[in-house]
Amino acid sequence: MIIRQMALGPIQANCFILGCEQTRQAVVIDPGDDADRILSTLAADRLTVVHIINTHGHFDHVGANKRLKEVTGADILIHNADAPMLSQLSNAAAAWGLAAEDSPPAERQLEDGDTITFGSHTLTVLHTPGHTPGGICLYTEFSDNGTRKKAVFVGDTLFAGSIGRTDFPGGNFDTLINSIRTKLFSLDDEVSVFPGHMGNTTIGVEKRSNPFCGMG
Repeated sequence: MIIRQMALGPIQANCFILGCEQTRQAVVIDPGDDADRILSTLAADRLTVVHIINTHGHFDHVGANKRLKEVTGADILIHNADAPMLSQLSNAAAAWGLAAEDSPPAERQLEDGDTITFGSHTLTVLHTPGHTPGGICLYTEFSDNGTRKKAVFVGDTLFAGSIGRTDFPGGNFDTLINSIRTKLFSLDDEVSVFPGHMGNTTIGVEKRSNPFCGMG
């Protein structure tokens, strides 16, 4: 699997491009800003986007939805609980003194356990509310030069040594901790964790040492 990671926009949200090396189909996870940089990366890898996936509805993760969809025609996917946020991005960004375009509505509203395919790869949706009501993580297993690898793209649910904020509307600390412990910490320790901000980590490291939700 091709994995490209870039921090975009003034809040430096991580955007991920996942591509199938055989079919060149791809998904873009959390296009928060700078659609032209995303498009240039796709072109350099000769990838065609089939899905735009939002892990949640905050503007710093979905701000480039509109432009990316206009250029690629890819479907927008988001959990049904966060879908209404897509039409309120300009107002949400303005509260931070920033600008964002409202997103077109999602073609597909996701639920826990749904699968998303691109080329030979599959992502499984894990509903992990707490940062937002419709926050999701995306789990996948794939072969890398004959080695089986496991990864989860967690949006703002879990960070390296931290967790997503729960003081925004719709956030709930207890709900978020429960999501992490039941949905993410049930995964294998070696699973690579790709968060929505800052650096990457693993499930095992966060289980042992995360001060907010670690299990010792």
